[in-house]
Amino acid sequence: MTTTVADTIVEIVKDAGVKRVYGLPGDSLNGFTDAIRRDGEIAWQHVRHEEAAAFAAAAEAALTGELAVCAGSCGPGNLHLINGLFDANRSRVPVLAIAAQIPGPEIGSGYFQETHPQEMFRECSVFTELVSMPEQLPRLLEIAIRTAVERRGVAVLVVPGEIFLHDSVGRRKSAPITYAPRVTRPVDSQLQVAADLLNGTRKVTILGGAGTEGAHEELIAIAAKLKAPVVHALRGKEFIEYDNPYDVGMTGLLGFSSGYRAMESCEVLLMLGTDFPYQQFYPSKAKIIQVDLRGEQLGRRTPVDLGLVGSVKDTIQALLPLLDDHTDRKHLDTSLTHYAKARKGLDERAVNDRNRTPIHPQYVAKLINDLATEDAVFIPDVGSPVVWAARYLHMGGGRRLIGSFSHGTMANAVPHAIGAQSAYPDRQVIALAGDGGLAMLLGELLTLRQNALPVKIVVFNNSSLNFVELEMKAAGFVNFGTALDNPNFAEVANAVGLFGQRVEEPDDLERALRAAFEHDGPALVDVVTAQQELSIPPSITAQQVKGFTLYAIRTILSGRGDELMELADTNVFRRLFD
Repeated sequence: MTTTVADTIVEIVKDAGVKRVYGLPGDSLNGFTDAIRRDGEIAWQHVRHEEAAAFAAAAEAALTGELAVCAGSCGPGNLHLINGLFDANRSRVPVLAIAAQIPGPEIGSGYFQETHPQEMFRECSVFTELVSMPEQLPRLLEIAIRTAVERRGVAVLVVPGEIFLHDSVGRRKSAPITYAPRVTRPVDSQLQVAADLLNGTRKVTILGGAGTEGAHEELIAIAAKLKAPVVHALRGKEFIEYDNPYDVGMTGLLGFSSGYRAMESCEVLLMLGTDFPYQQFYPSKAKIIQVDLRGEQLGRRTPVDLGLVGSVKDTIQALLPLLDDHTDRKHLDTSLTHYAKARKGLDERAVNDRNRTPIHPQYVAKLINDLATEDAVFIPDVGSPVVWAARYLHMGGGRRLIGSFSHGTMANAVPHAIGAQSAYPDRQVIALAGDGGLAMLLGELLTLRQNALPVKIVVFNNSSLNFVELEMKAAGFVNFGTALDNPNFAEVANAVGLFGQRVEEPDDLERALRAAFEHDGPALVDVVTAQQELSIPPSITAQQVKGFTLYAIRTILSGRGDELMELADTNVFRRLFD
């Protein structure tokens, strides 16, 4: 039997370590899916919506650090991939998307299901190309994979359906395309400038992000030498907060007041591998040193006094011998004391609310944290579940926290969980789903059943688009269009073959979570949570206070005073007007 182009594609991605392809079949993909079937070693991981396929691939790539693959048929099929691919590209994980196309001779004629994927996907990829003839493969595929792996992003290969079926032209086999390790650090003169800045001050604060992955030991070493509190951005949480006596929490819209204060009061801010986007949280007077593997990131969020290009690990290793041992701990101790107070307040909030009905989301998140395994993968939906995950889930070095933290899309939790559980079938994967996010891609519950993926879903069911409501309140708007008339999600889960339980009383919550976590298969716990629960950022602006005041006045004038009274009973709301 002759080797087809599709056979060659399968061979090359298999050599690159790919174990599965996420997608939905379609006629223009038939040559590719049949090659997977005949090969027998790569799994076809069937989903119910191509958007979920892209999210799943993104999650697998995030957890393994290796290439993951998704596929969509022509027109609407691959168009559905786009939101998940945006998420993968902005999360900087290596994903290859095979986008099938209509027959090549028909392109440009307005043919059935015609689109131009190479144009649509250009913004959400590091490489996009149309294969016009069989002779372009496998070289274009190898270029696509190499680009995705080296630039840590999405590569899209657009292939007309008939090209999959052509005989492969052959090519001398290349070495498997995997990430090539390297040492990347600034030159000695730049490191000395950084050392002079750090040695010449008493108050250094470190802000770390996702770029600290793999550099935990070095991070602790430099914090110890500088007596520097360590603040983390959300994507740095899983790599920074564990076994870290210098940790003072997170900053930003979801963070702690302690993280904000540690940055605002420092004389030098050392940014390590972070693209933290919120300019209002950067210090107003400090000198700033930024270390990033990508030079184009330097100074993008805030003006810097020194930009260093290099990996966090390699740069710190080279910088440490140049640093003096700081002896003044005042800035560090003040920051740690502030953090202990902020942490105590959050923990007490979760404990004090454990008996309240409706169930408070802080208590739900705390119980999830307490009951989860030490190597659990947590995946929150964008919105309020991210807030509770950021504040109440503790990373222990073995746990992971992934999500749509840069792209910020609804409905990521369950599709991401599909990829995480597919890659690690024996690991506990917990999706912290919002009711809006779960409903948006509700069909993926069927994917869990069909693929026998034992994902655990905890639904924060507050019958609203809760974080959108918070944004409305902060801007002075009366809530509108955010209410959700939800079914009993546990009954839905049971109806499609999952283990499902609904919890309305706090006394029943721990029992239900234990039962779900111990269940040998996919499980869903539908928790009815308090709707009027505000998650306020650590720094409240005058504009936000004004917005909440306008919201209160307009709510009363619109005849919805009961809603305001319920909200006013929360400690967080009262904090706005302290």
